[in-house]
Amino acid sequence: MFTDKATVEVTNNAGQSRFELWLNGEIVGILGYWDMEADGRPVRSKRAGTPIVSFQHTVIVEDFGHRGLAALMVGRALDTARENGWKVRPVCTYLQRFVVANPEYRDLLVPV
Repeated sequence: MFTDKATVEVTNNAGQSRFELWLNGEIVGILGYWDMEADGRPVRSKRAGTPIVSFQHTVIVEDFGHRGLAALMVGRALDTARENGWKVRPVCTYLQRFVVANPEYRDLLVPV
């Protein structure tokens, strides 16, 4: 894991279509996503219906791997999805494994 003194922040950088994991002011991970309508078209405007966000890939800088940071970032990204009323298409295999291990997030998923 990381020390208790570490500053960890997960932010949604919507302009880059990704969640970013910051550790002590340094970006060390990303979770890229794609906004989609239910029919698979990109979201172009705020219209009625539930937005579907396709979580594409999770990347952690190699030097920071195996510390639980990817799980932290994915959990917070899924919490943000829930807060925003999104459904998630789990393209990322890491995210798929995370949800198997954390079934409280299953209600957010739509089929790939």
